[in-house]
Amino acid sequence: MTDAPADSIDWDALRKAAVAAMEKAYVPYSEFPVGAAALTDDGRIVSGCNIENASYGITLCAECSLVTDLVMGGGGHLVAFACVDGNGSVLMPCGRCRQLLYEHSAEGMVLDTVSGFKTIDEVIPDAFGPRQLDAYRASQTS
Repeated sequence: MTDAPADSIDWDALRKAAVAAMEKAYVPYSEFPVGAAALTDDGRIVSGCNIENASYGITLCAECSLVTDLVMGGGGHLVAFACVDGNGSVLMPCGRCRQLLYEHSAEGMVLDTVSGFKTIDEVIPDAFGPRQLDAYRASQTS
């Protein structure tokens, strides 16, 4: 299910899952709840919310808890992703979270962004991650 075109994704279901996750956010400091949801390559929907901490640096973004849900649920790769704020409006992941998503993305993963549907490679061009490590390892055995 990699390289899923944006029009083949049930974006309403992903956004609803992101809103449901957002409603569980723990945000006593910023009061800015965030929810994220993604479709995996085996058809599951995983989700997460932001979880703040009084020591701000260890606050977890919604994407962090989404990846935890992915790994705890058996792994796989993300093929489509949506993120919302407390009003249910689309949010763009920060740079750190884009890298986190890239690490667990299927090639061609599609994101619902504030400027339309974009692939993971469009939102983090020239990224470094597992695919690059695999290519390097393959080049060393040739």
